[in-house]
Amino acid sequence: MNKRIFGHTATTAALAIALAGILPAQTKARVPLAPDGHPDLQGVWTNATLTPMQRPSAFAGKATATDAEASAYEKRDLDVNNIDKPDAPLLAAAGSGSGETAVGGYNNLFMDRGSELARVDGVKRTSLIVDPPDGKVPPITDEARKRNSAMRMTGMRFDNVKDRPLSERCIVGFGSTSGPPMLPVLYNNNYQIVQTADTVMILVEMDHDARIVRINGKHSPPNVHQWLGDSIGHWEGDTLVVDTTNFTNETRFAGTSENLHVIERFRRVDAGTILYKATIDDPTTFRKAWTMEYPFVATAGPVYEYACHEGNYAMTDILGGARKLENEARPK
Repeated sequence: MNKRIFGHTATTAALAIALAGILPAQTKARVPLAPDGHPDLQGVWTNATLTPMQRPSAFAGKATATDAEASAYEKRDLDVNNIDKPDAPLLAAAGSGSGETAVGGYNNLFMDRGSELARVDGVKRTSLIVDPPDGKVPPITDEARKRNSAMRMTGMRFDNVKDRPLSERCIVGFGSTSGPPMLPVLYNNNYQIVQTADTVMILVEMDHDARIVRINGKHSPPNVHQWLGDSIGHWEGDTLVVDTTNFTNETRFAGTSENLHVIERFRRVDAGTILYKATIDDPTTFRKAWTMEYPFVATAGPVYEYACHEGNYAMTDILGGARKLENEARPK
């Protein structure tokens, strides 16, 4: 500080000490606390964002973007991926074709991808991945490459309901929306958190999955596998740390195996934001662990019921279409 204002260094030092005692208390007061004194994570949150998981070539070498750069990217992304346009890349990515072959069941009104890049510490992020620094998923192992190739072949089987992907069967949401890690997808990016001293429940809007985090618990035996893994939580200061293991070999986030290990960190940085950080580790799949970070932003809600099974006419159509093709292929 300027000594000409405060007179001498002793006054300046005293003021600095006083401010140091006041400011942390003021900052903490902005974050609601639960009855047990830990930050209150309860509420309805959304992680919808245009920031892709991996850094696009347009931002190569740049972990953040200026507001002007971000605005230009956001405008272009929303225009190009408007699925009311028959050539939208999102249609092709969803397997709905493009142009005259487009058969998608949605229009752009159904999309809920957000309208901006994720903002962390006041700046726009260009990828959800923050480590490695290049914003890319690390190389996979030879074992994972063989495993994933075999899985792609099974995805072309239509003999049985159990041959189809989990999201098609309404067991878990697509794109790891249920997590962990809990990723933003095309729509239904809302989550409701209910918190007690010994349990945290995360209700996922997509497929109405409910994640149960047992605080200071112990993992189930390693032979007990669950669709969303087994989540154990503990507090490190003001951060809820969630350790998840015991996945099935069918959940397969980003091609992982049942050896997937995810560590999530939930830190409520202000009344309207939880900073979410997830580290993914599976030595049988990736050559190194990697980390994503992005905000969950408070939203009014509500979280609507996602009646997937009740409306899943696609499953009977998919299997029925396969039977029709088989009949047509039989010699006349």
